[in-house]
Amino acid sequence: MLQTEFEFVLPKGFVDQDGNLHKNGVMRLATAADEIVPLKDPRVQQNQAYHVIILFSRVITSLGSLPAVTTKVIEDLFAADLDYLQELYNRINSSGASTIRAVCPKCGHRFEVEPEILGE
Repeated sequence: MLQTEFEFVLPKGFVDQDGNLHKNGVMRLATAADEIVPLKDPRVQQNQAYHVIILFSRVITSLGSLPAVTTKVIEDLFAADLDYLQELYNRINSSGASTIRAVCPKCGHRFEVEPEILGE
């Protein structure tokens, strides 16, 4: 059976407005819509880096006892936690290959390249 949800523990944790720390969460596999829909958002059109904020608010299904994981929650994460989530996202959503085979269109030389990682 295909695993579609993955539990995680943030290295630092999210501190809510009441001072409560939220570290345990669940991220689900991304769909094509999760990748595409944020591109229509004006915040992404103004700043491509915001894509990851909207994307994570869609694929993180729970974080501690928060009622919802919103873009504001993702915006307020510590940088170390955002980095951790980007690595987790890339790991669970990759095809398993760390390189892609390519062919030079001019000379026909075959080589391998590493794909661009989300958030880098």
